[in-house]
Amino acid sequence: MNLRKRLRETQEPHTSALNDILFILLLFFLIISTLANPNVVKLSIPRAQSDTKAKQTVVVSIDPKQQYYVGTKATPVDSLQSAISRIVSKSTDAEPTVVINADKKAEAESIVAVMKAAKALNLKTVLAVENESR
Repeated sequence: MNLRKRLRETQEPHTSALNDILFILLLFFLIISTLANPNVVKLSIPRAQSDTKAKQTVVVSIDPKQQYYVGTKATPVDSLQSAISRIVSKSTDAEPTVVINADKKAEAESIVAVMKAAKALNLKTVLAVENESR
């Protein structure tokens, strides 16, 4: 009677290829998850032809108290259009531009008032923003 345990070789599956397959699947799902973002609103964003800034023909500033300044001169909202047209008539720019410098606390209604005045004069408007890299 042989009571000793027999030494048997256990069979193991080859899992070396499994690591490669799992890595490829992980990579695939990471790439797909970055492309399929359901929280993104799709917009048609305009593209610039060059990196040059718009020439500042007229600068309209709006302070936190919702007061308007055309250049450095305080101007009431009723006479914004006439003040902008006076400065544009003196300039020799081929495409005059109105640059809006608005404080963070300026209301959107104030910015829209400047944009409406510029639109009535067929002028291009640009909203000046601070560069985030600073």
